[in-house]
Amino acid sequence: MPDLRYLEDFHAGEVFNTRHREVSGDEIVAFAQAFDPQPFHTDPVTAAGSVFRGHVASGWHTAALTMRLWVDHGPPVAGGIVGLGADEVRWGPLRPGDRIRVVGEVLETSASRSGASRGVVRIRLRTLNQDDAEVQHMIASILVPTRPP
Repeated sequence: MPDLRYLEDFHAGEVFNTRHREVSGDEIVAFAQAFDPQPFHTDPVTAAGSVFRGHVASGWHTAALTMRLWVDHGPPVAGGIVGLGADEVRWGPLRPGDRIRVVGEVLETSASRSGASRGVVRIRLRTLNQDDAEVQHMIASILVPTRPP
């Protein structure tokens, strides 16, 4: 396992890229049937007549795929990726056959004001398809421990 990263190891402007992952129509349908059963997610035929003009994944599916890519291929954060929240969450259509990747840019880091042995890293996460079109954008705040003495 790569060296774990602590608060002191993150710097504004630093960029991380994950590997690519292809998304299938079957997994789009399976996720939607379990968590977001709307016709444009569950039925490709019906989806053709929707505002999306085709089959699309749920935004929550895109968020879950983003998390998986970030956990598997993003920086190895000491203590795990402890999310405090996300701002500016925006989605674009994620379609069957798309190959996605995540690009994360550190926006800022801040140490705990209380003197606790942790701080916050704010990261802009952009999930891009094979054409570099954005299928998700968010700014995530994660809790990161400081390096032990």
